[in-house]
Amino acid sequence: MGLAVLVAGCSGYRPAPAAFHEAINQPYVLDAGDRIRVTVFDQEDLTNTYAVDQSGYISFPLVGAVPARGRTVQQIEQEIAGELREGYLRNPDVSVQVDQYRTVFIMGEVGSAGQYTYTPGMTVQNAVAAAGGFSARANQRNVDITRQINGKVMTGRVLISDPILPGDTVFVRERLF
Repeated sequence: MGLAVLVAGCSGYRPAPAAFHEAINQPYVLDAGDRIRVTVFDQEDLTNTYAVDQSGYISFPLVGAVPARGRTVQQIEQEIAGELREGYLRNPDVSVQVDQYRTVFIMGEVGSAGQYTYTPGMTVQNAVAAAGGFSARANQRNVDITRQINGKVMTGRVLISDPILPGDTVFVRERLF
């Protein structure tokens, strides 16, 4: 009987795929919910904070809709500079940085499940702390994270010391005993 319980508890184990950990070391790509700060040197009217909308675009003055989903801030810099060079500014100096990251979602056996602000370098443990800590029934060793990588949604089990990314969904499971 005891063996059956242990086997049943282990059968749901889904180790994180290799791409899961590789995503941590890749350049950050933008998506809906991110906010970027675009600075155009000597152009105060163009320098502002812009939100990436649900369709994955930012609306930039003079240029119009600029695709941002799946692109790095360096790619956005080049795109905006290139568009401004086409009849608006002679040699635009554009800088883009992330002003606010997408939120993370924390569910399961935590004090207060919900949506929380991501901060660079955030780990699972930091995220759980923001959500009010572990409940009395929580598995405090590892959690399931759902993450979108290269357009595919993946779920994997990671340690609480592992880093998370903006847009991740963290699920804290109940411990068996």
